[in-house]
Amino acid sequence: MGIQALREQRNEKAREYRNTLDKHPKDAALPEEAKASLDTLLEVITNLDDRIDREQKAMDMAAEKVVNDAVEEVVKGSAPGSSNELFAKWLKGGDKALTAQDWETINNTMSTGTDSEGGYTVQTDVAVTVIDALKAFGGMRGVATVITTEQGNSMNWPTSDGTTEEGEIVAENASATDDDMSFGTKSLPVYKYSSKVVPVPIELLQDSSVNIEAFVNGRIVTRLGRITNKHFTIGTGSGQPLGLVAAAGEGKVGASGQDVTFIYDDLVDLEHSVDPAYRELGARWMFNDATLKVAKKIKDTQGRPLWMPDMVGGAPATLNGYEYTINQSIAVMAANAKSILFGHMASYVIRDVMNITFHRFTDSAYVKKGQVGFLAFMRSGGNFVDVGGGVKYYRNAAS
Repeated sequence: MGIQALREQRNEKAREYRNTLDKHPKDAALPEEAKASLDTLLEVITNLDDRIDREQKAMDMAAEKVVNDAVEEVVKGSAPGSSNELFAKWLKGGDKALTAQDWETINNTMSTGTDSEGGYTVQTDVAVTVIDALKAFGGMRGVATVITTEQGNSMNWPTSDGTTEEGEIVAENASATDDDMSFGTKSLPVYKYSSKVVPVPIELLQDSSVNIEAFVNGRIVTRLGRITNKHFTIGTGSGQPLGLVAAAGEGKVGASGQDVTFIYDDLVDLEHSVDPAYRELGARWMFNDATLKVAKKIKDTQGRPLWMPDMVGGAPATLNGYEYTINQSIAVMAANAKSILFGHMASYVIRDVMNITFHRFTDSAYVKKGQVGFLAFMRSGGNFVDVGGGVKYYRNAAS
């Protein structure tokens, strides 16, 4: 069965799942027959999801060469001196492969001035491509507010808690009451991230059919994407960004015995630990995929499952009425683990600096192995700029 047929079958089962729930009032206990039907449908949907994932991975592997070839053709067909052509030219041949005119073009199209460390400071459009590719990793960039700056100088973000503010009725000819807002600031420092050195066999560089730009960029983006998402999620704030988990407030602690699970009441309590103003702004859940597996089996006091499957081209998947984001950097449920987040996560601000620098190594440490080393540096940071408790966490019991 092809992947499209699997998706259609999965969509039909998701529709059947939703329709089964809609047939029964929310304020009445769910009949045993309906419970059994939903459990069966959940198992079918889960199995279909697994099959679709396997099919998609196989298709991705088969398509990778086609995509690389297409990108290679774009690079080959780029106008002389374009960013793509120059970057690929430098990756293959290093500084000596670029002419004086090439370097002039690069300097004129860089996001910032020449890097003091002697690396190749990529042009603005190349830097944007790298930063955009980072969105695919982890989940934080999909829910946070992401900004880019040309320079990495100190930057403060204004904060103000307006969750308790309200207006008033003013009598005729009376004056309005003064109610000055209290403003603060939170810093948005950036940190220097390294991709670690990516060793590439010389044979790959010499093979004109290999899209070396895609190969090197892919490895570098993967490494930078994983480490930054990890820090934006669980960073300590000491020598690294303050992660959302560390910045969030405590919303609910599991009762004794819930060291690797949670119950319906825990989610309700966690949800209502966040001010309704934040919930109306667009609150969501965030947790590890292993936690989602448990969540799919949780039911409310009427026996209704909390998880609702997504529909292709329709409603997104939800848990107790709110959308969720999978983030593998959040702890798997364990004793004292902060395993679930809930709230308005757009209050976390990620800051990227456009100055991305590549280095190319051809010293004896690599030459004797028949390799050339590539290393990228980028500056990025993040901080939770909310001061009103917009995101809270669920912590599993100690035992």
